[in-house]
Amino acid sequence: MTPAGTSMLLAGRLPSPSTSCYPCPPACSRAGGGPTFPALPGSRTSPGPGRKEGSTCCGDARLTAANLDGVIEGPPTRRRHVSELYQSMSLLKQFGFSRRLLKVASCRITESASLVLLPWASLIQKLSRVPVIFLLDQRKRFSTMPEIETNHRDSELFSPPSDVRGMTELDRTAFKKTVTIPVLKVRKEVVNKLMRSLKRAALQRPGIKRVIEDPEDEEGRLIMLDPYKMFTVDSFEKEELSILKQLNVNPQISKYNLDLTYENFKSEEILRAVLPEGQDVTSGFSRVGHIAHLNLRDHQLPYKHLIGQVMIDKNPGITSAVNKINNIDNTYRNFEMEVLSGEENMMTKVRENNYTYEFDFSKVYWNPRLSTEHSRITELLKPGDVLFDVFAGVGPFAIPAAKKNCTVFANDLNPESHKWLLHNCKLNKVDQKVKVFNLDGKDFLQGPVREELMQQLGPLSKERKHSVHIVMNLPAKAIEFLSAFKALLDGQPCGSELLPIVHCYSFSKDANPAKDVQQRAGTVLGISLEACSSVHLVRNVAPNKEMLCITFQIPAAILYKNQTVNRDNHEDPPLKRQRTDKDF
Repeated sequence: MTPAGTSMLLAGRLPSPSTSCYPCPPACSRAGGGPTFPALPGSRTSPGPGRKEGSTCCGDARLTAANLDGVIEGPPTRRRHVSELYQSMSLLKQFGFSRRLLKVASCRITESASLVLLPWASLIQKLSRVPVIFLLDQRKRFSTMPEIETNHRDSELFSPPSDVRGMTELDRTAFKKTVTIPVLKVRKEVVNKLMRSLKRAALQRPGIKRVIEDPEDEEGRLIMLDPYKMFTVDSFEKEELSILKQLNVNPQISKYNLDLTYENFKSEEILRAVLPEGQDVTSGFSRVGHIAHLNLRDHQLPYKHLIGQVMIDKNPGITSAVNKINNIDNTYRNFEMEVLSGEENMMTKVRENNYTYEFDFSKVYWNPRLSTEHSRITELLKPGDVLFDVFAGVGPFAIPAAKKNCTVFANDLNPESHKWLLHNCKLNKVDQKVKVFNLDGKDFLQGPVREELMQQLGPLSKERKHSVHIVMNLPAKAIEFLSAFKALLDGQPCGSELLPIVHCYSFSKDANPAKDVQQRAGTVLGISLEACSSVHLVRNVAPNKEMLCITFQIPAAILYKNQTVNRDNHEDPPLKRQRTDKDF
């Protein structure tokens, strides 16, 4: 079938009627004793005026052979199937289904898959698979998809002018646009009472006032109405009309030309209008104090300065927009960044979980998406517990733990992080509870951590009631540092309930990320952790890349020298699972 023919058939636009009708299929014939359809609601069971007995049962669906030849290609069987589809559509039209409803984007009728005229139940079943039609209930009613249409119309009405496409330098004056909005004229003294009853009908659009002065009447006001709900007086519901009558308000709807400017559009609407059509739009970012931290893709880079300025304009409190231009793979865990727009001041102040942190964002690592994880670890601690934070950064684990009256040992190799860690401990008034170090992670574990563990797990450890936790938040490499625990301590092993609990972070691109992390950590330690560890999904970093935290107690056979290691499973009781790989 040709595209033109397909469009004409499916849109319900019939060829010119002719007295020479294309014959109905045998199954549809009312003559000759063949099977007939069950009577349909609203359909005729006898010939209408002017119709002869035995004529086609397809109403206005009259096709001449010549007309069919113009739109149908292929053997007679295919032509018959198209005719049957045509007749089926005519049946639907008897029930008031519009041509727009029956229109589909494309359709190719083949020998193997064709819509033929079938009994009503079978026809319903086949039509339910058409993409623009769906069943509302079992009473054979149809409807289009209003939410899709509304979103499409909304994007057209409240989208910026089309000529801003491809703009690389922001020109706010180019976003001017005038749209026609339905309005209701009212007296200003009844506005407040009326608005409570017109929530459904009123325009819901951020940045646009719903009530404005009437330019033709100083004592009057105009209430902006939803252009997709309100068309005429009949658009009001019964209760709304009753309120209008009580307040002596004329329900007649008027039109108002509303001028839209750059300020009236959302950031995603602006970027969707500017960037090449069909490409991803960046409207999200990480907020670090006054800084918007973006991670732009390659196709967005030509528009990076415009994107940065839009982020500043549309987000109160943001005065600087930056883009990461390399990965966090250096020694100090910071990254190179480019200021896209706004001020270049990277000294910032953030609040997280009721604690304050100050730092130079360009020189330290900070991720606001880890706020929940910081809180989760803190909730595991009890007053009096000991926390060793191997890669402490500026203190998001250490400071909340110290506030909870835990003894904290915090370390970071980055001199800038060390400096701001000290500063933030004083800022949050926990500097007396946190011992701060500026060492490599392995040196920290084999130095200060070893010395403290020898005291915590020594002969007097049986009287100790608090727990020891070791946090290792360096997802790219933390698992490698687990080898530092091998034969770390001398002497007789302590009771298994006193052994340190490790919270080690890692990335995984594996199809089973939990099992992958357990196996890699177990390989470094030389034991199996699958039966004695829990894995927590922290967040999705990128497509097919997860950040996870594996939690386990260090086996005595690993932690102490001259101990025999059972590589399949150690004798210590397994740690109570918080989550398992089933969560993934």
